[in-house]
Amino acid sequence: MPTPETFLDATKWMGIATLALTALAILAFGLQWGVRFRLVGAAGFSAVLTVGLFGLSFEPFTPAAVPGAIPYATVFDSGAAQIVIKVPPTITATELDATLQQAAKNLLKASRLGNPGQTPTIRARTIIHKADNVSELVYLGQVQPGPEDTLSVKIDDRQLARVTTSAS
Repeated sequence: MPTPETFLDATKWMGIATLALTALAILAFGLQWGVRFRLVGAAGFSAVLTVGLFGLSFEPFTPAAVPGAIPYATVFDSGAAQIVIKVPPTITATELDATLQQAAKNLLKASRLGNPGQTPTIRARTIIHKADNVSELVYLGQVQPGPEDTLSVKIDDRQLARVTTSAS
């Protein structure tokens, strides 16, 4: 998987290619070559690619890993302040805490849209399958960003106990 360092290295080489194409386009205009406008287009396009690669060098592509976290799936994401992840019904309180922290590190980014004053929230839920083919969604906990890059994790112990008794 490409890393930010890889994109920064690609940016350097694409920048050199952009400068070379720009110099070639200037030379083509000076010598009245027939391909001069195509060279301007190629130089412009390579400049756009250079800026794009530079932008990709800022965002880490490797997901954060928190010890003790279990795999989860994002089942709802409004793109703003509401995210719901799905966890298995056999999850423990420590696994839920670590999983919520990992989800927060991976999903809560500064690029999230939202209304001013709206706090992004990640909620963890599971499904309990009851008799008569009835299923119930149970929300086990949530995490929100706190002050100074801290995370506020809240686990609903009552719901977690209910899920673990029904799963066993």
